[in-house]
Amino acid sequence: MTIIIIVVGIIVGVLVGLNLPIIFSGGLAVYISVIILATIDSLLGGLRASLQSKFDLTIFVSGLVANASLALLLSFAGDNLGLPLYYAALFVFGTRLFENTSIIRRILLKKYEERKNDQV
Repeated sequence: MTIIIIVVGIIVGVLVGLNLPIIFSGGLAVYISVIILATIDSLLGGLRASLQSKFDLTIFVSGLVANASLALLLSFAGDNLGLPLYYAALFVFGTRLFENTSIIRRILLKKYEERKNDQV
């Protein structure tokens, strides 16, 4: 049930975002990209936990907020220091995206093989 709520929330959010005439300045692009990556990372982590039957909504929400806040703070501090510290967040989230996707793929393939073997 929680997964359905998350998926519906994502779909509604994307539809609202695509239909609202909001234009962001180029200076905010770094912050937006970091927050988007943090969100996608948290979503994939939640999906992974759900597939492993370990999903906890409190951990999911706190992880989403903590990751996005830390990445945003790191990017902001880097901007003020004149250093591209947002690269650290992009690297970490990019790495975790591939790792979570890989694990999700393995879990789904294992479940598919188990169902296939059960039918035979």
